[in-house]
Amino acid sequence: MLIDTHAHIYSKEFDTDRAEMIRRAFDASVDAILMPAIDSETHPSMLQVEADYPGKCLSMIGLHPVSVKENFREELQKIETLLKERSFIAIGETGLDFYWDLSFKEQQEAALEQQIEWALEYALPLVIHSRESTDACLEIIKKHTSRGLRGVFHCFGGSLDQAKAIIDAGFYLGIGGVLTFKKAGLDQVLKEVPLEHIILETDAPYLAPVPYRGKRNEPAYLPLIAQKLAEVTGTDLAEIARITTANAKKLFAL
Repeated sequence: MLIDTHAHIYSKEFDTDRAEMIRRAFDASVDAILMPAIDSETHPSMLQVEADYPGKCLSMIGLHPVSVKENFREELQKIETLLKERSFIAIGETGLDFYWDLSFKEQQEAALEQQIEWALEYALPLVIHSRESTDACLEIIKKHTSRGLRGVFHCFGGSLDQAKAIIDAGFYLGIGGVLTFKKAGLDQVLKEVPLEHIILETDAPYLAPVPYRGKRNEPAYLPLIAQKLAEVTGTDLAEIARITTANAKKLFAL
């Protein structure tokens, strides 16, 4: 049994075959799919998928850093309204993205700080997106770890030093398809990381693992990532499934 801890299965890329895609995931021993939020445009479709698959497809709530624009305060207000109305499994995905656009850097930081406060207030894990910004995210996170902040750096692809810093901050590493990319170097890093600090994800529809690299990703490909992690760490696949599933259940209180 595996848990896909990060998949945007409510996105338009799956509009034509969502039911079949989810069935393939369950057939591939993916027992649950956790859905990170993006912004208010996609919250309704995410919540609809959750309603269609109760107990199997579970929603987070948050504002993705790439969606942080001039109106980010309005977006945060909508999230706060939802948080008061119902429960979620996590706050996210939030964080910083210095890859696409730096014009809203300060706003991204303000949005992250607000979502950290919600994670603490509601005792929820925080799901961090840190593209080209891992060190900057760590700097902000470290200010709050003494208050009990916990979570995951999703789609981790950084150095061993960064991995250790994330673990020292009490966060997990979210490992996805990048592990299967030949030149990523993530395999060398994960040889040095205890499995107790790792959870698995696809980030579907993005970052499909080899041999599907460049194509649409989906949760049914999660076993390929688990298999690669087993090879890299010299661990039995069943043990990888057991440990990463236990980690995910612990972090997200499943």
